[in-house]
Amino acid sequence: MATTLLFAPLVGAIICGLFWRVIGEKAGMIVATGLLFLSAALSWITFLTFDGHAQSIHILDFINSGTLVGDWGVRLDRLTTVMLIVVTTVSALVHLYSFGYMAHDDNWTHDESYRARFFAYLSLFTFAMLMLVTADNLVQIFFGWEGVGLASYLLIGFYWKKPSASAAAMKAFIVNRVG
Repeated sequence: MATTLLFAPLVGAIICGLFWRVIGEKAGMIVATGLLFLSAALSWITFLTFDGHAQSIHILDFINSGTLVGDWGVRLDRLTTVMLIVVTTVSALVHLYSFGYMAHDDNWTHDESYRARFFAYLSLFTFAMLMLVTADNLVQIFFGWEGVGLASYLLIGFYWKKPSASAAAMKAFIVNRVG
């Protein structure tokens, strides 16, 4: 259940970002939002059924070189289950809100396809945040942090036609690197 909860937003980002031309822009948005609501429901189930004992769920061997071993895993404890609820529920509601917001967006012409890209970025941001929250080691925290930084850059600079959005995206990217 934890792996489905974690990877559902990534699957939504891939489907919405790469296959929206095959299934249609609206279908891609619906798939990404549906997978986010699935992830939110699973996070609530995880929270409500959590027994209080911290668990580490192994996903795959990330680094395995001699005595250096780094696994990619999910750490579930009380704080993680609360943060899963916050991240997935807020993200699912942002996905839902974006349907209405994007329907009346004056920044693009009616014949431009941009909604699927926005939903892919939003789902990627959610996956990176979940990776950060459920990190089992420092390498995962680093990749989660960098993923959140990249997704923030993409979302802030989404309206790339506006010079202010491009400048703000670059500023956020640099501040995320420097601190």
